[in-house]
Amino acid sequence: MAASGAVIEAHHGPAYRWRFWLGGAIVFLLLLWLLSDILLPFVVGAVVAYFFDPVVVRLHRLGLSRTWATATVTVLAVLVAVGAAMAILPPLFGQIEGLIAKAPQYIVQAAQRLQPMIEPVREKLGLSPLSFQEAAQWAGQALGILGSVASRVAQRGYAIINLLALLFLTPVVTFYLLRDWPKVLAAISNALPLDHADTIRTVAHEANAAVAGYVRGQALVCLCLGTIYGVGLSLVGLQFGFVIGLIAGLISFIPFVGTLVGATLSIGMALAQFPPDWLSVAKVAVVFLIGHLLEGNVLSPKLVGDRVGLHPVWIMFALLAGGSLLGFVGVLIAVPVAAVAGVVVRHLLGRYRQSTLYRGENAG
Repeated sequence: MAASGAVIEAHHGPAYRWRFWLGGAIVFLLLLWLLSDILLPFVVGAVVAYFFDPVVVRLHRLGLSRTWATATVTVLAVLVAVGAAMAILPPLFGQIEGLIAKAPQYIVQAAQRLQPMIEPVREKLGLSPLSFQEAAQWAGQALGILGSVASRVAQRGYAIINLLALLFLTPVVTFYLLRDWPKVLAAISNALPLDHADTIRTVAHEANAAVAGYVRGQALVCLCLGTIYGVGLSLVGLQFGFVIGLIAGLISFIPFVGTLVGATLSIGMALAQFPPDWLSVAKVAVVFLIGHLLEGNVLSPKLVGDRVGLHPVWIMFALLAGGSLLGFVGVLIAVPVAAVAGVVVRHLLGRYRQSTLYRGENAG
């Protein structure tokens, strides 16, 4: 019996466990990649459930059952989302349609306004003067690239299915995940390997604190910035200022990119619309300057802080890698995955510094 137990223990030793977990991780990542086209409603539902779970917990403590608390939160969230969509989408789509129709004209006008500043540089480089036809050609090429990208996105096999699933499946997925959230967590906790369960739970709690703080804080930052940019540009009188400001706010979760893209689009639009009224162009720039200062000095420190503990460069890398591997789903889960990976790496570094590999065999 002892010999057979030793054989079994050797068969299930550290090398076997490493192969088991490595094989499981590879299979999981492969399935995630293969099913990426249909994962969007489930990922969005999980994110929304994660976001609203504290609200359900508070309602449950006030006396509502978990089911009724979940139903209340889900219905209210759907009503708010529908109301916001009905208020925002019609003027948003109108501005987008007008922006697409007038984009070539604005690009040519902006190029003509910038021509006096560009020509000295072109002369020093030995280039020919910028002509109207060349500016129009650039505008056509830019729109052609945007059109090809949009057509590729629209022609993907599951694009329409994902849109319909996002609209109709996401509330259902959110409801069931919110209702059964404690059961899901308990099932995962009970399935952890007993030898490492306490360590995994500690790392999971640290990762949860980092992800929760970042996701909720960054969502509020994006909402505030979208409102500041959209309202500010509209008050300045910039055409399509609302849609440009909203886009800049929504992509502000990518460090520096939201402000850069929004400022470039809005200042380019201002150069096509306002001159010789250069004061209005300056007002557009001031809107983004104020938004950037508020983001860096008030919104991000107060709402997000340093909860993730990741450098902005690594956040940008995670977003690009996630988008490249899994598309929009990858962008949604990129920062949470990077935050979890950061917590795991810090934990492993702590274990490494306590080991003889770091301290040496003769360390006391």
